[in-house]
Amino acid sequence: MLKQEHFKAVAERIALSLRKERERQKLSMNAVAARAGLSQQMVSYVERGMRNPTLETLLRVAAALETDLASIIAEAQRKPRKPE
Repeated sequence: MLKQEHFKAVAERIALSLRKERERQKLSMNAVAARAGLSQQMVSYVERGMRNPTLETLLRVAAALETDLASIIAEAQRKPRKPE
């Protein structure tokens, strides 16, 4: 059985991946929010792991970044977060 810590770690890695992809594309949170039809505050919450976003919210952010959410989730489940 998986532990709560595992789920939290995976969620943190997903949030980090989305933030890094936004930064890689040199997009502001406002630009991603506008593309996703979300508030800038919600994008910020998602990237900082401060909320448990719905699947729809994650899909909107990924679509705004033109990235595959399934790949991000699979990668987050596979490997532990590396220290920065």
